[in-house]
Amino acid sequence: MIVHITEFTDPQPGQKRKTKWLFTLNDHEWFCIAGIWRSHPQAGEAFTMLTMEPGEDVKPYHHRQIIPLTRDRWADWLDPTVPAANVLTALPKGSLTVTRVFPPAEPALL
Repeated sequence: MIVHITEFTDPQPGQKRKTKWLFTLNDHEWFCIAGIWRSHPQAGEAFTMLTMEPGEDVKPYHHRQIIPLTRDRWADWLDPTVPAANVLTALPKGSLTVTRVFPPAEPALL
């Protein structure tokens, strides 16, 4: 279960630390990420989150993105009869709300 995704970009002017961005999937309190796992006798269980070219919401912030799955895609991702190409697609533009976490926004002057 994932509540949000974070990405980092170059620091804002005057900052030393990278800028941190929070991505939240609209209309979802939480969501899943497409991934694969396997069990290995020596290493134990291992997993990876799948990535793809960024969708329109992520493209301004990063050159890759994980693949969030909306509720209507969960069962399809777990169903081996459904081609992965039908499930592993970018979300429509506007599906993710983006918020700058660091540095915090300047307080508004009264």
